Amino acid sequence: MSDMQRSLPALGRLSYSLGHFLNDLCASMWFTYLLVFYHAVLGFQNSYAGVLLLVGQVADAICTPLVGYESDRTPGCGNYGKRKTWHLVGTLSVMLSFAFIFNQCLGCDSLTPQWVSLTYFVPFIIVFQFGWAATQISHLSLIPELVTCEHAKVELTAYRYAFTVIANITVYALAYLLFHVQARGDNDPLSDELGPEDMPVFRNLALIVLSIGAFFSLFFHLGTKERRFVVEAGGEEESERKRTEEEEEEGERTPLLLHPKNKSPLLQWKCWLKQPAFYQVALLYMSTRLIVNLSQTYISMYLINTLGLPKKFIATIPLVMFLSGFMSSFIMKPVSKRIGKCLTYFVGLLLILAFSSWVLLDDKMGQRVYGAAALLGMGSATILVISLSMTAELISDQTQSGAFVYGAMSFTDKLANGVAVMIIQALHPCHTVICCPACVWFYHYIMVIVTGGVAIVATLALCSILIWPIKIRPRDLPDISEDESRIN
Repeated sequence: MSDMQRSLPALGRLSYSLGHFLNDLCASMWFTYLLVFYHAVLGFQNSYAGVLLLVGQVADAICTPLVGYESDRTPGCGNYGKRKTWHLVGTLSVMLSFAFIFNQCLGCDSLTPQWVSLTYFVPFIIVFQFGWAATQISHLSLIPELVTCEHAKVELTAYRYAFTVIANITVYALAYLLFHVQARGDNDPLSDELGPEDMPVFRNLALIVLSIGAFFSLFFHLGTKERRFVVEAGGEEESERKRTEEEEEEGERTPLLLHPKNKSPLLQWKCWLKQPAFYQVALLYMSTRLIVNLSQTYISMYLINTLGLPKKFIATIPLVMFLSGFMSSFIMKPVSKRIGKCLTYFVGLLLILAFSSWVLLDDKMGQRVYGAAALLGMGSATILVISLSMTAELISDQTQSGAFVYGAMSFTDKLANGVAVMIIQALHPCHTVICCPACVWFYHYIMVIVTGGVAIVATLALCSILIWPIKIRPRDLPDISEDESRIN
């Protein structure tokens, strides 16, 4: 196997894919149920619920590039790899904070002012978002370090997304079961509506999610071996010999960054800011995340307020979305290999536009929403996997600054999502907990805009990549010696 064709064994792919499972479980609850929980269950105003989500997204946006920068430059804890060290820090932060977000303010009651409860939740949200960012960036940064073949990167990203889908399916299946168990002991005819009595459902769901995620995070840390490149002064030959022996034992025959005959300059974080491809991929990734996250955030509001469906649908419809996405993730590698990444991404955009058109034209969808949800799920899975693989393609062999690139991409995504949600919440026509007639059409058009409208922006970003393909342009790059560019 050549140095450009290194891949992972099946067990290595499995353990890596599980490393983001806790994040995916928590993100599913965060994006799907945060607004619903704080508005319908805790009774927060629309603007207050939006502020909490904005605080979380801004905190994530700030932490993400900082974590990426530190992850690139710090050596890790002892013999533990630098990526896995940051992953462990992030996992512990998520475990310690997430349960408090989906629970009532301790010591609060119905007479407690909402601004007091708002102040209470903010620190937990910030700690959670720091942990989420640390786990996400360290996990993504392992992709170009573990594999070098482009199709292997797509495959690993697809497996990663497949387990993301499984995590979402787990959350929605658990939510459905908890709602079902609650309904069996409730003879109230209004039990199909969300209210304060549903707080135990969300609290128990958060606790179950943390328990499952902690188990899979342990499996990731035990099963994934991060390569460490430590070179001592005057001992390069010995270090090279040891590194070669270690890689042969693992079935890998060449190191990651050594290409003596044709070596590209190593980019530090400042150099990325001068690369046009960096901004092309950032725009594409931001548009992709806006479609995926905003549709996931407002699908529950659309189902309950616009279509008037029972509360169990906020579990079953997202479940259909992610089941369809799960199925499509397995055909991603052969399709992208046959028609290319750009055309595969465009197919995903066509599915998103089909969903948006269906929602726009069918204002009394009813049970037909299951078909529309399947289109949205397949389209979202396709564009998300391909956008991540394009980011890995941009990084290529520049793994020494890979975490910064992923951090910068996520920065644009988080900030854009937070601002978008705050704008939507500020434009909400109702100022009461109960949905007024105007909000029926409000969420209808929000679902059209956050899918079809943003898909048009993503199409423009894709066109720029078709015209100017993703590659590192060498002009204006500083000459960096091997000694200066090597990191521990």
